[in-house]
Formats: sequence, C-alpha cells, structure tokens
Amino acid sequence: MADVTLAGVTKSFGEKRAIASLDLTIADGEFVVLLGPTGAGKTTTLRLIAGLETPDEGVVSIGGRPVNGEGPAMRDVAFVFQQYSLYPHLTVYENLAFPLRSPARRLDRATIDARVRQVAAMVRIDHKLENRSTRLSGGEMQRVAIGRALVRRPSIYLMDEPLSSLDAKLRGELRLELKRIQKETGSTLLYVTHDQIEAMTMADRIGILAEGKLVQIGTPREIYTNPANLHVAARLGQPHINLLPADLLPGPTPPAGTRTIGARTEHLEIARSPDGNAEIVRVEHLGDQNHLHITMGAHKITTLADPDMPVDAGDRISLTLKRPLYFGQDGQRLA
Repeated sequence: MADVTLAGVTKSFGEKRAIASLDLTIADGEFVVLLGPTGAGKTTTLRLIAGLETPDEGVVSIGGRPVNGEGPAMRDVAFVFQQYSLYPHLTVYENLAFPLRSPARRLDRATIDARVRQVAAMVRIDHKLENRSTRLSGGEMQRVAIGRALVRRPSIYLMDEPLSSLDAKLRGELRLELKRIQKETGSTLLYVTHDQIEAMTMADRIGILAEGKLVQIGTPREIYTNPANLHVAARLGQPHINLLPADLLPGPTPPAGTRTIGARTEHLEIARSPDGNAEIVRVEHLGDQNHLHITMGAHKITTLADPDMPVDAGDRISLTLKRPLYFGQDGQRLA
C-alpha cells in the first residue's frame, strides 16, 4: 500500500474550476471519505489521482513519488465506479480473474485461481463464482466490482459512490463489509460520497469539499462537533442542524459578532408548557425515536425526542438552548 498526496492541485474544465489549490494527504492504510454535494469536485479529485485527468497546476504523489506525467496503468491504483461495469458475458470467476490475466502481470493459473477464490470469499460472493454477472442481484454485482479491485492488490483504492444505486438495506450491509475488508487488508482507500451516514460510519477521516476547495478535514467526531463553518455544519447530522437567528431562543449569551446559531438535537432542551415559546406541528414516529417538527414564529425547527415523550401535534412546548454552535456574519465558526 502507499500514501497519497495532492499539493496545490488545480483543475478547470473550460471556465469551470472543479478543483482549486487542493492540498490533501492520505496516510498509508487510511480510509478517507470525501463528502460534499454534486459539483463539489469529489469525482474530479479521484480522477486526478487515477491519472484519468491531468492537473493544470500542482503535484499528485503516490508513495512519495510524483506521478503527474504517468498514465493510469503506471500508477497502480484501482477505481471502483458508481456503476458496476462488469463484463456481462463473463462469469463472476472470470470477471474477478480478468485484471490478473494481463500479460504485464505474468501470473500463473494456480496463483490467479488462489487469489480469485480468496477475494471471492472476502466479499462473500464465492457461492456465485460460476454465475454470469447478469444473473446477480445489485448487491452481488457491486460485491464483484469491489472484488475485482481488491484482487489486483494495488497501492490505493479509489471508490466513487459505489453504493449509491443500492437500496438502504444493501447499502448498510456493504458499508460494514467494505470497512471490514479495508481493516483486514490494511488498504489505503479514498472514498467519495454525498451520503453522510457512509462518511460517518466508514471513515478514519472525512474531508468536506465545497466548490473545489477542501473546507475541513478531520475525524467524523471532529467534523460533527467542531465544524469550521456553516457549510460543514450542514453536511453532518440527522436531522439536519437547525440554523437560527442569534436572538431566537433563550440560552447562553452568544459571543460578540454572532449572526447564526446552530442547534442540533443535543443542543435543545424541550419541556411541555401551555405557555411555551414553540408549537409542535408534526410528530414522525420512527420506532426508536420521534422526529418533532416545531414552529417558533416564522422559523421551523426539527429535533429528535424519546418515543415515550408525551407530545402530539398542536402541543405547546418550551425550547431552550444549551451549548449550541455560533457562527459569524461570514458563516465562519465563532465558538
């Protein structure tokens, strides 16, 4: 495996700047997730590392070696795309073996067979090795796609939203599988997604991209509890953070210059009160918790509550802040 470094990397497509002076280091054996909305520059970053795009400025290094002038085949990376990209006329075994049969690798049949069966077991698709890929479910096809990357044993794995086309149950299963495989193999992995749950559950570190710039990078806990600005704060948290005027709710005195308060569920205290400052307009029952949709004047607030809390739509409640996040006029974090 190897570390990956991008130093001052910039990439434009015509007048559109996709990546702007990006500095990013992924340590050997680290699982880094790039999180951001469509158009933030996530996929372009992967393509620059893979050699599918050439930076206008800056240096891409893999294992301490600058690779700007090298083509994809020379960089020893594996790319897992959003779509499965399997060969439909081949069996699962043949799809997995395909990358190993390149004349450049010169692997004998026994070595190829051993590696294919090892990876097939790792991604739990070994019972379907003789099936054509067209006879697999979506989750099984994605396991094969991931396995085809693993079988090569490259320096780094690049994954571009590989689970986004699957249903929620399969996504949950494959999140666990992918993290397990990465830990077992000690792989260096850069993963792109717009799904905050994938980022929070799999990443060693999360990098938040916005308009081609790396806004903040840190552990999932750091990004959640100490966001650098409003953009980062809005990327993580379910339900989404409530962004409110500084003087809307009673609570601690905001620091000077506060324009916006960020209030997550843990920043709000709720008490039933007929004279309360807010009203519940809707309760979503989710089994282990409830989503409360609240209005306070013209402002809407969403928070979680214990499913046994005796509240209904139309009830008045008292809302109080405790240790919220504070942001200035420019959207940057104050405290």
